[in-house]
Amino acid sequence: MQQLVAELEQARVGRVSLNEPLAGHTTWKIGGPADIFLVPDSQEQLAAAIRVLHRHGVPWTVLGRGSNTLVSDKGVRGAVVKLGAGFDFAQFDGSAVRAGASFSFVKLSVVAGKEGLSGLEFAGGIPGTVGGAVYMNAGAHGSDVSRIFKSADIVWEDGTLETYGKDEMAFDYRRSVLQDRRGIVTEATFQLRKGDRKEIAAAMASYKDRRRRTQPLQMACAGSVFRNPPNDHAARLIEAAGLKGAREGGAEVSLLHANFIVNHGDAKAEDVLTLIRRIQSTVEDRFGIRLVPEVLLMGER
Repeated sequence: MQQLVAELEQARVGRVSLNEPLAGHTTWKIGGPADIFLVPDSQEQLAAAIRVLHRHGVPWTVLGRGSNTLVSDKGVRGAVVKLGAGFDFAQFDGSAVRAGASFSFVKLSVVAGKEGLSGLEFAGGIPGTVGGAVYMNAGAHGSDVSRIFKSADIVWEDGTLETYGKDEMAFDYRRSVLQDRRGIVTEATFQLRKGDRKEIAAAMASYKDRRRRTQPLQMACAGSVFRNPPNDHAARLIEAAGLKGAREGGAEVSLLHANFIVNHGDAKAEDVLTLIRRIQSTVEDRFGIRLVPEVLLMGER
């Protein structure tokens, strides 16, 4: 381990730390330590770090703002990569916007609206980063990333860098090629369209008010836990199964929105996993539908 750390530091890959607690890096406020925690600040640093890890056969995973992610209580073996300040930018060129992978997806929707550009209104309630949104083909309100996506720069697991267009990304419902081939988005370009600032602001205000009334945003949570099944909503099924308010340890199915699991302050990852399994089995027994988790499970089981 010391030799690996020394090689990473020699390669100047950014911040390198050992046994970094991940609870402080997730919106659920849950998670054990990462063996190695890397924070590169440029594509060059990221590619160098991935090449070193690849050469040593060390597994790695990437963590954005920690939404939509459940980190094991035992932590993560190998390395966790979190993109640093050098990936936190947004640049406009006419009706297109190029944004770094660590830039807030919510903030991107806000600044685009101020530029009078339409197409990102749906993103106003999606926590997390641009990179995470591309990875998951994040969406809401009848739209998603694939509708506005133009291209993305990706560092693959051998440290090589490529630019992928929309067709190469193989977008589907909450899916992209990145769930089949290991890589890290470093930046993405979205094609927007000119719009009326007042109309854009009104739409975003309406979405924001709806979120405030229907989602437990004041509590530690990770967004929607399950994908919506075809022609239905996970929240409706969970509520109809009588699981609103169901609790395991410090984790609870939100009384405000049944597809959210909230942390009352002392929840463990195992509490959340137990609730997830209970929801799946109850809904399947009741309705014959197996709910598929939308949250990413990270770390040692």
